[in-house]
Parts: sequence; structure tokens; C-alpha cells
Amino acid sequence: MVTAGALNGALAGVAAGQAAAPGSPLDPALLAGRSVNEVMDAVVEAVRPVDGTQDAEAERAAIRDALSELLTRYPEADLLNLDPEQRGFAIERFTAIDVFRRFELDLGKTIVEKAPSAATALARLKQARDYVKQTVAAAFRKLRDAGRTLTAGRIIRVVHNAIKETLEVFEGYGE
Repeated sequence: MVTAGALNGALAGVAAGQAAAPGSPLDPALLAGRSVNEVMDAVVEAVRPVDGTQDAEAERAAIRDALSELLTRYPEADLLNLDPEQRGFAIERFTAIDVFRRFELDLGKTIVEKAPSAATALARLKQARDYVKQTVAAAFRKLRDAGRTLTAGRIIRVVHNAIKETLEVFEGYGE
């Protein structure tokens, strides 16, 4: 979950006013007056540049989706000046989206093939997505309630536990 740590670092850095390297996608001079979509693209590019792999593309989409969900929940949020709560929400959503995409890459095709109908397959995938979202949210809530900050190690543990639990809970769908 290097990407979750990079996303957290990038969002925290710009919020703290840390100067980006000249030419960086998050250079404030380059972002002045840009639209929300352009800023989201810059965050995605800074955190997970294109490298042609399926993982990179999935993570890029997950970052964009997480930022979109953030703006839905916090319509007045400034992507370049997120408060800790907003930043935590973005990392939580990125993590949940990324975990579900990994689950879907591993078992999605099998779930679809083994389901008695397309509607059942979609319902099962939705159930798994909702489960992952709730599992990750609960793990992040537990960290917050314990007063723990988001670190790469803690995020990695959340990811591994969420993937493990999801595979255990939904393994029957692949049979």
C-alpha cells in the first residue's frame, strides 16, 4: 500500500504548504486557477504516475474515485488544503476501493462465472464491495478512536486484514 502512503503524504504536504519540486504536478504555480478535475488529475499524476501496469491503472482510478467521494461528502473541500479529517476520509476511501479492486481481480471472474445469473453475479460483487467498504471504515475508525495516526505500516495492516477477511467471507461465491 505504498500508494496510500504516497497519497497521504502528497495531500498532507500541499495542505501544509510544503513546496513541491519545480515542475511537479502539485506545484502550486501550475495549479493556480485550475479546475477541480485538473487538480484531481495532478494529484493522481503526482501520487501514481502512469507505468503501463494494470496495478498502476487500478490505483490511479482508485485515487480519482476516492477524491470524487471526498468531494461528494465534503462539497466545500479544497483538494490542496484538506484538513486531517478530510485527508483521512480520502485515504480510507482509496484503501477500500483499492482492496475491492484487488479482490475483484483475484475472484471477480470466478464469481461471475459461478453465479446462476448475471444479476446474481452483480449482487454478489456489490455485496463484497459494501463489505470491504465497511471493513476498511471500521479499521480506520478503530485507529482514530485509539488516537493513532495513519502510517504506511498501519495502512498495510488494514489492507492485508481486509483482503484476508473478504476472501474468507466470500470464498463460497467462487465455488
